[in-house]
Amino acid sequence: MAFECQVETEICKDLTDFVESSCEEEQIESNQLSSNPKTETSSSSSLKQLHSNDVVTSFCWSITDLPPALISEILNCLDPKELGIVSCVSTTLYRIASEHQVWKEFYCERWGQPFVQVPLDAGLPDEKSWKELFVEREYRSKTFLGRYSIDVLHGHTEAVRTVFLLASAKLIFTSGYDSVVRMWDLDGLSIASSKTLGCTIRAVAADTKLLVVGGTDGFIQCWRAVEGLQHLFDLKGSENRNSEFRLWEHEGPITSLALDFTRIYSGSWDMTVRVWDRSSLKCIQVLRHGDWVWSLVPHGTTVASSSGSDVYLWDTMNGAVMNVIRNAHVGNTYSLAQSHTGDFLFTGGEDGAIKMFEIISDGDEAGILPVARWIPHTDPVYSLAFEFPWLVSASSDGKLSLIDVRKLLRASRRNIRRNIRKRGSRVEDFNEKTDEAPQRMIHGFGRNLFSVDIGADRIVCGGEEGVVRIWNFTQALEIERRARALRERRSENRMRRRQLQIELNGKGGRTDQCSVAAKKNPVNGDRNGVWHSKRGMSGKLKA
Repeated sequence: MAFECQVETEICKDLTDFVESSCEEEQIESNQLSSNPKTETSSSSSLKQLHSNDVVTSFCWSITDLPPALISEILNCLDPKELGIVSCVSTTLYRIASEHQVWKEFYCERWGQPFVQVPLDAGLPDEKSWKELFVEREYRSKTFLGRYSIDVLHGHTEAVRTVFLLASAKLIFTSGYDSVVRMWDLDGLSIASSKTLGCTIRAVAADTKLLVVGGTDGFIQCWRAVEGLQHLFDLKGSENRNSEFRLWEHEGPITSLALDFTRIYSGSWDMTVRVWDRSSLKCIQVLRHGDWVWSLVPHGTTVASSSGSDVYLWDTMNGAVMNVIRNAHVGNTYSLAQSHTGDFLFTGGEDGAIKMFEIISDGDEAGILPVARWIPHTDPVYSLAFEFPWLVSASSDGKLSLIDVRKLLRASRRNIRRNIRKRGSRVEDFNEKTDEAPQRMIHGFGRNLFSVDIGADRIVCGGEEGVVRIWNFTQALEIERRARALRERRSENRMRRRQLQIELNGKGGRTDQCSVAAKKNPVNGDRNGVWHSKRGMSGKLKA
């Protein structure tokens, strides 16, 4: 295996110099021995022994003897499981593997930056290392297989079209046909609500600095975060009226919104995706499609959008199409989701199927490889949300599906790139895997679930019923711990009873008691005992 690193040439030079110097020393020793023929035969055995010892000692080197830069590159090639195995080999490797910066990369590529931002050189909150943060978050990801409680939020008077969970601020935003944007905390308590915006709200997006909503009137309603306000946004406008503003350039209903650090992305039924600059609040890019735009997900300088049954991958710097997935679904492709690294794209469509693609960027082009497909729903999939490793979907059949994509994300990048180079970057060149079953299905208690989001050990969903439901998994690990402790106690009690039984049988206590009782009252033995004699006496008395 060849490992690439920046100091590879320097390491090769050092190794070359070492080999050349050792060869020169051996040549000098051989010349000295050949010049003295008397000692040639006597020292040949010692020379062989010396060479053998040198060979043995040279092969006793370990990975810790390598240059730190090379060790770092070797550890960068391992996944978290392999890195954990390496850390169990020795205390030295444990220290190197635990303190390695790759744990930060593992964490950020799966879940993004932690909610509490810290400088790169500063200590982490509560003095936790990146490895500890990763292990804790990885363990928490198992909560969605455990038990949950359900909170039902009432407040909307009509169907809820969109929900958004801002986990970093512990807030939930919902809206729909009643034209009112409502803000809740994670426990389901209503915090604030906006005035009636005069149209159906179909899209909501937010971060800690900006809240944007879009509806059928084509306007993007925006609220800036108010400094010092506990819940960030003043929806009623009572604190600061300058925090609210509107954007308009779309000529049709807005169906999807997204934010990053510098831009606002909006998709509409006017068959365009518009990219806005957050500082100047001006539209800087228009991406035109051939059908209604249903969903979009940005990542870096690219944005994926669904229009009709096709999925487009755009370069937002020049507005060029990087790749297209034709007929991704039978019917419209309603929903999209993407991993934090942007390597994996998920689509949900009118046919009730969910598909997973891998995006492999190669300069100005991008190859798209189908990875897997699921058909958990019988009706259209209206919404998708992803938080590693869980993909959650909401459908008009009234059900939610939970899919663990952890195993699929471990595919070898090298083999995929090799296939891309051999076969080209067209999606049609690859055959997707057979259908797979979701890990869990959750009933939404009603039909037409329009929107879903996941985060902070919770799943939030809204639909035609006009209520918002929160599936709370925060106590799942604690419940599992209690159940496991109860099972262990029961197992210990069974083992104690079994051990006591074995000890009693070994001492012969119970067997002797049983044998004495059998001797006193034989079943098929002599019937002239006390019980039969009493019976006989009673018979004589009756006679």
